[in-house]
Amino acid sequence: MTILWISFNLFILLMLVLDLGVFHRKSKEISVKHALTLTGIWVMLAFVFNVFVYFYFGEEKAYEFFTGYLIEKSLSVDNIFVIILIFSYFNVPQAYQHKVLFWGILGALVMRVCFILVGVELIHRFHWLVYLFGAFLIFTGFRFFSQSEFKVDLENNSIIRLIRKGFRFTPDFEGDNFFVRKAGVLWATPLLIVVFVIEATDLVFAVDSIPAILAISDDAFIVYTSNVFAILGLRSLFFALSGLEKYFVYLKYGLAVILIFVGVKMCMADLYKVPIEISLAFIISTLSMAVLASLVLQNPAAKAPVSDK
Repeated sequence: MTILWISFNLFILLMLVLDLGVFHRKSKEISVKHALTLTGIWVMLAFVFNVFVYFYFGEEKAYEFFTGYLIEKSLSVDNIFVIILIFSYFNVPQAYQHKVLFWGILGALVMRVCFILVGVELIHRFHWLVYLFGAFLIFTGFRFFSQSEFKVDLENNSIIRLIRKGFRFTPDFEGDNFFVRKAGVLWATPLLIVVFVIEATDLVFAVDSIPAILAISDDAFIVYTSNVFAILGLRSLFFALSGLEKYFVYLKYGLAVILIFVGVKMCMADLYKVPIEISLAFIISTLSMAVLASLVLQNPAAKAPVSDK
């Protein structure tokens, strides 16, 4: 099993090096067509890995991986829309956004693996935490219903105030640099603030998503790999969905239903274990109905053609 962990992480490291060091070495705008291609590649890699899980671990683990991947991918859509708000607030040029997302998601991977390993170990040691996580997911699901949208108060954000106290900042962006040296003095750029805010935002979303996937599987390797594939495809999905928020207005209600479902599933696990096939079918049908409702019932006035650069 140790060889699997090492091999998987070496593969992910290689993909990250190729992504930033070779394919996106220079900052440039990402077209919708290019973003969709990258998204397709990451989805294909996830499916190939799922086939490996099927033959190496068996059918049940393969179902768990795919279900967990689907949940994390769906929850990441809300994260994407918040990132869009952050980029808009700081007026980050599109050419710099890929680099910011790269480092933001790299930090998110580190945080997620810590959350996952701790969460799995806690559940194995203290079984009663299953009920606590389940109740939290049910509460989060109903909170999704009550919120009109996820809001980020960047005007009064404590993270931003703390960072500004710790660094000397340039008034404007300095290319895609996080730090610049002027007259022998090291200055941070506003792009560094954006990375920290994105990291903090992902931490908030991780609090919801990690318990959700732990309701599907308590295998640390399955939970970790499904999370990694969902997060690594987040950057390309961001550029593919940027500007398309209006087409997913009902998605959050579908996510709310899913969170409540997995929360209830977690709480009743000792009485009745819902088959993973049923969980997968329920999640797929719920997401499909939410996206279909968004496309069919959206306000006609909000429709606008999407240009492909």
